[in-house]
Amino acid sequence: MRTHAQAVVIGGGVIGCSILYHLTKLGWTDVVLLERNELTSGSTWHAAANIHGLHDSTNISRIQHYTMSLYKELEAETGQSCGVFQPGSLYLAQTEAREHQLRLQAAKAKLYGMNFHEVSREEAERLHPLVNFDGIRCIMYEPDGGNVDPSGVTNAYAVGARQRGAEIHRFTPVTATEQQPDGTWIVRTPKGDIATPWVINAAGLWGREVAALAGLTLPLQPTEHQYFVTETIAEIAGMPARLPSVADRDGEYYLRQEGKGLLIGAYERDVRFWAEDGTPLDFAHDLFPDDLDRIEDNMMRAIDRVPVVGAAGIKRVINGPMIWSPDSNVLMGPVPELKGYFCCNGIIPGFSQSGGMGLMAAQWIIEGEMQYDMFAWDVARFGDWADTAFTKARVADQYAHRFAIHYPNEERAAGRPCRTRPAYKMQREMGAVFGINYGWEHPQWYAAEPGAQDTNGFTRQNWWGPVGDECRMLREKAGIIDISNFAKYRVQGPGAEDWLNAVFANHMPREIGRSCLTPLIGVRGGIAGDATVTRTAEDEFWVISSGMAERYQRRFYDAVPLPEGTTFTSMTEAMCGFNVAGPQSRALLQRLTNTSLETNDFPFMRSAWITIAGLDVLALRVSFTGDLGWELHCKTEDQTALLSALLEAGKEVGAGPVGARALMSLRVEKGYGSWSREYSPEYWPQEVGLDRLCKMDKDFLNKSACAEVLSKPARERLVVLHISGEDTAQSNADATGGEPIFKDGAGIGRVTSGGYGYSVGMSLALGYVKDAAPGDAVEVMILGQPHRATILPEPPFDPKGTRLRA
Repeated sequence: MRTHAQAVVIGGGVIGCSILYHLTKLGWTDVVLLERNELTSGSTWHAAANIHGLHDSTNISRIQHYTMSLYKELEAETGQSCGVFQPGSLYLAQTEAREHQLRLQAAKAKLYGMNFHEVSREEAERLHPLVNFDGIRCIMYEPDGGNVDPSGVTNAYAVGARQRGAEIHRFTPVTATEQQPDGTWIVRTPKGDIATPWVINAAGLWGREVAALAGLTLPLQPTEHQYFVTETIAEIAGMPARLPSVADRDGEYYLRQEGKGLLIGAYERDVRFWAEDGTPLDFAHDLFPDDLDRIEDNMMRAIDRVPVVGAAGIKRVINGPMIWSPDSNVLMGPVPELKGYFCCNGIIPGFSQSGGMGLMAAQWIIEGEMQYDMFAWDVARFGDWADTAFTKARVADQYAHRFAIHYPNEERAAGRPCRTRPAYKMQREMGAVFGINYGWEHPQWYAAEPGAQDTNGFTRQNWWGPVGDECRMLREKAGIIDISNFAKYRVQGPGAEDWLNAVFANHMPREIGRSCLTPLIGVRGGIAGDATVTRTAEDEFWVISSGMAERYQRRFYDAVPLPEGTTFTSMTEAMCGFNVAGPQSRALLQRLTNTSLETNDFPFMRSAWITIAGLDVLALRVSFTGDLGWELHCKTEDQTALLSALLEAGKEVGAGPVGARALMSLRVEKGYGSWSREYSPEYWPQEVGLDRLCKMDKDFLNKSACAEVLSKPARERLVVLHISGEDTAQSNADATGGEPIFKDGAGIGRVTSGGYGYSVGMSLALGYVKDAAPGDAVEVMILGQPHRATILPEPPFDPKGTRLRA
């Protein structure tokens, strides 16, 4: 066994072997995989191993299509069969909402050149004559869908990695992972130790235990999961070709051919946790006792849809463990607080994602960043707040609603409230309906009475009207928005300015009281973040950025060493904040302070520590609404007092509370981008309109990558679209993000944000397009159906910034 390696992968399931294979494929051959038992032990060996390409997330769809196409290449490369069957998959919609989902996926498939399209009932009956299609509104067909052999795929990855020089050691448990003073690692095993700069935790069911060796706690929880295989069914035995799988997600089961029978699995409501206190180390190729009564309701729905199931005998039952994260997505990426430690844990659709997941991991480790923005998979999306109670509550919800639609703006209640700020109770009594933002309860909108809840769907929901009232109130008078969810940092010391200039692309403010907007550049030259930086003293700055990106962006801050005597401190928990915005915001605030807020005394993009209602606040003359306004940041213990004072003063000018959904509408009216939507490592500065803030006359983090992309023409550009009011009125829906954009039948881009612009009376969207110009007529595929739209030459609200600077 090697004593040194470029990377050590812990775990010999399908994901660990894929990561190993892709590391070698990208050029790292001095790599080792350690498996405590036999390859495929744990969850891999008993997986149903279905494969499908389409997902609600565009980038996950890309990853799944890469994976599906990789299996045949892997067989040719290694000579190892992956047991690939691709008779296709039929997707059924019983409800209007499911039809909306499938039609939107079909539109995305057309945009990205993927094979997923609608078929008639007659065609579906020809493809699968055993299915009863009564009650089905819409049928989609994915010709490349199917299944693979779990052991075959895992071993193919292993063979491919070995052929390029990797080592695999079975029956080699890891007993310790010890970080050295220089940040590298010693991985200890009974067979010897390996020194490495990278530890990759792909330990599957033992992901928690392996993480604990490094002092980490991962939010993961295993559950039981059952499927069964029938005896031979005569009708199937007589078929001339293999039957396509059936995705009847409204029926909450999955079904495909297995041999001459059928395999049927379900995610039942009666969730059973397993190994709550830790996965047994002697568990390997083990299963649990059968418990088919638990999935009886799901089985009956499968029988209704495919009647031959009712008369078939059961050949075998598989009841095995799966390990879940709180949102059922993988926990992936370098741990921000632990150099050289990479996680890839909690994978559910492993055989649909294994290839792409391995490629993304290898890119991140070797090249420093993935080609796609995969924040939805990033381990940094959770923090210490995702404790055992939260994790179990969310996992139970995810399992029981595995096939439920995840609607735009949906906020599931499981595990909440998790984290609350002092004003939470007061806001709740005011009618606030909350969402979750990095664990925090955050007001989304305000109902007329306390206790209201969201309805969910692809069309306009119960909050659409109240959010409009909030927007109009702010635009006509003023509004008070809780912005405590913003991340806040204080940088102090003699090297503060130099350090910030070395991190961010823009020049830092030279004068006390001035602020600037600045991009944070990713490894590939894209937009990893944006921040407002304000200078509050000669040796002190404050940085305001995205709250949910705080742990993610720590990787970038840590990449630049702090000068001696300089500190960088997160103030996100210690400080709360409100944005008071609208034409009467100055009048509202002037009632509470002796500091002059007139433009000459407090112009746009200036800041100062002032007193509001007797409370010390850091006031910034900026507003994400695009309107006249101030951000006010106070101590957390002062939040309730500040809110009370603002609301009381607001009565005199007709102002009141405004939630996050209204803020989304207001910033779209102004054409402002938002991190994880318009701002992403995938997008170049010139595509987003932030190239003017990249100052190439100084050094900053990833400057060379920025210079390289800036030397190229923009591949596409961020635009504002006005969507036909007639079309949106007919569909009762607005764009929300992800909808394809077509021009003359050709795909030219996709929506990143959308909603109704209440103060301008337009349904709007932000999106990226190519080969299009202002004034062009396009089609936005809202609900998967074409909605006429026009590319606007400028944002519809205050395009010259007159209100903002008033």
